[in-house]
Amino acid sequence: MEHVPALDEDLKKTLGPATAKVLAEQLGLHTALDLLHHYPRRYAERGELTSLAELADQIDEHVTVVAQVADARLLTYQGSRGGGKRLEVTITDGSGRLQLVFFGAGVHKPHKDLLPGSRAMFAGKVSKFNNKLQLAHPAYEPLGVDASDQDAAGAFAGRLIPIYPACAKMESWKITKCVDAVLPGVGEIVDPLPPALREGRGLLPLTEALLKIHRPTTKADIEDARQRLKWDEAFVLQVALARRRHDDSQLPAVPRRATPGGLLDSFDVTLPFTLTEGQQTVSKEIFDGLATSHPMHRLLQGEVGSGKTLVALRAMLAVVDSGGQAAMLAPTEVLAQQHHRSITEMMGELAEGGMLGGSDAGTKVVLLTGSMGMPARRQALLDLVTGEAGIVIGTHALIEDKVRFHDLGLVVVDEQHRFGVEQRDALRSKGKQPPHLLVMTATPIPRTVAMTVFGDLETSVLDQLPAGRSPIATHVVPAKDKPHFLTRAWERVREEVENGHQAYVVCPRIGDGEDEPKKKKAAEENGDRRPPLAVLEIAEQLVKGPLSGLSVEVLHGRMDPADKDDVMRRFAAGEVKVLVATTVIEVGVNVPNSTVMVIMDADRFGVSQLHQLRGRVGRGSAPGLCLLVSEMHEASPARARLAAVAATLDGFELSRIDLEQRREGDVLGQAQSGVRSSLRMLAVIEDEEVIAQAREEATRVVAADPDLERLPGLRTALDALLDAERERYLEKG
Repeated sequence: MEHVPALDEDLKKTLGPATAKVLAEQLGLHTALDLLHHYPRRYAERGELTSLAELADQIDEHVTVVAQVADARLLTYQGSRGGGKRLEVTITDGSGRLQLVFFGAGVHKPHKDLLPGSRAMFAGKVSKFNNKLQLAHPAYEPLGVDASDQDAAGAFAGRLIPIYPACAKMESWKITKCVDAVLPGVGEIVDPLPPALREGRGLLPLTEALLKIHRPTTKADIEDARQRLKWDEAFVLQVALARRRHDDSQLPAVPRRATPGGLLDSFDVTLPFTLTEGQQTVSKEIFDGLATSHPMHRLLQGEVGSGKTLVALRAMLAVVDSGGQAAMLAPTEVLAQQHHRSITEMMGELAEGGMLGGSDAGTKVVLLTGSMGMPARRQALLDLVTGEAGIVIGTHALIEDKVRFHDLGLVVVDEQHRFGVEQRDALRSKGKQPPHLLVMTATPIPRTVAMTVFGDLETSVLDQLPAGRSPIATHVVPAKDKPHFLTRAWERVREEVENGHQAYVVCPRIGDGEDEPKKKKAAEENGDRRPPLAVLEIAEQLVKGPLSGLSVEVLHGRMDPADKDDVMRRFAAGEVKVLVATTVIEVGVNVPNSTVMVIMDADRFGVSQLHQLRGRVGRGSAPGLCLLVSEMHEASPARARLAAVAATLDGFELSRIDLEQRREGDVLGQAQSGVRSSLRMLAVIEDEEVIAQAREEATRVVAADPDLERLPGLRTALDALLDAERERYLEKG
């Protein structure tokens, strides 16, 4: 009897060690179940040819195409080691042509197989030679009746041909044969969807969906299978998040309410402006959460400059009023120092509790970073453990074992996407009881991504800018096509400085030698593209050239922390007129006198990142100007991205554009965690309806059966999703 592979069986048993090794190392597939969830990327139809027109955007990528041989020429050439043979085959799909090349001893078999008029699948790396696209030595699988391999032709006759995500050592048609070997075991798969949910929504059973996705007979089969498999991914993920929300709601927490006439009221009286309606609404949501006896978990999304820090500070003051302490975790020392500076300035004498000249109603606000000197660090740790300091602002240094709190009541995490859940939870574990949690991000997140990535948090949105914030005009500066535009950009910077304002110049690279090899390699891989512009080089050019005579300083991540703080302090004080920096100034830096920003090589930044950077100007009463400098051609996708940034100040609209242009895995934190995304079918931007419905269903299921005792199939699927690595991915954001 033929061996039917168990779903959790190592692929070595079914496919042999050599094939299993390639699948594991190159594609991350280890078991029969992994292979069943490796879905075709698309399907080619027998007799219908695949478009070659898309390949121009896939230089250096491994592709699989189905096409017809137009002609084949065997050429003899003279090389340095004597003569040789070269086979040039042109394939076509009626709308585009592509050249295949074979050399030396490798020409004989393709010369015999690839006759004009025959069809085949071809797989190889797209490259460019003499300005023409080509595949060099591609692997191929004949498909037509003219082909010598009649068995292969028969296997595909009359079918939709699955094209799998493949790699150089494992072509799509080899993956097809591997899937054929494990498909007989599909009957024993456990269905995670509750039967009532599946039937109520008219979804296929999982076994049938897997058979139809891998071996469809019609396009309707593919659509039905995709709909079902999307539901699996959305629902299992939402159940994981619903269970986390449920578990958190069962934890005890100390309710934290502001004291009438206390620190928060004293602070509010000193504010020289009225809170916006948005700030008042969001503050109420946060105060209601803090007043409950289970931990608040809230995500605060705010447009650049919407006043998130003020909202977070008022929440921290309410907690201090109630006798607790609040900790703010920032991703970089520059940002931690900036927050500490702006919060102590906003609070004035209220930030000097217990100190000479401080207010009786005040508290101490301390900074804790890894680079602090020992005496200051020791004092900060003492102030925390005694409760002298009501508020601490710090970096990862806050998470260290030796940091102890008197009574930690609230953790505020700034720029959540820079932290993993492990770091967030390490800080929360320092409370006697679980503290409340407020996560802030200035990166606007479409609703579906918020539901998928931050699904364990309730969401508040701050989308109204405070009165007095000035509009920011954004323009693209095409440095290569119109060099006089760049000359004018530096003139504008000089004019702003002469009018009493300040400027930022942002570059993608530091240029201090340490980053050279990596950047040069990246430039080589991009063909003839030069390395990205560097802070140190541009600063030197500006001082000697267009900005000579102005006070120009640099700021980047590899500077000594004391030097960084000194530069930022002098820039904030107006002594430094032009700051040439990397993206260390991307978030939280607040210098209202800065009115102009020039972003060099702007095409090398993401859309949302450009929006973040731009938010550093126009923070005062004078209008802001952002100039996006690029050498890319006007018709290029990169220039289209820059035009989108110039066209709108709506961060939510830009984040949608950004996410549509990036891979799904990046959206879900794959870039941060390095873990392969478990979302293979679900597209978080397009599948909003499925995600929203799955969240509702998951919340209902978990409320009725938190431990999923009546749903063993769902529990099994959840365990598979939440292995150690994927739990990190799930919560990364």
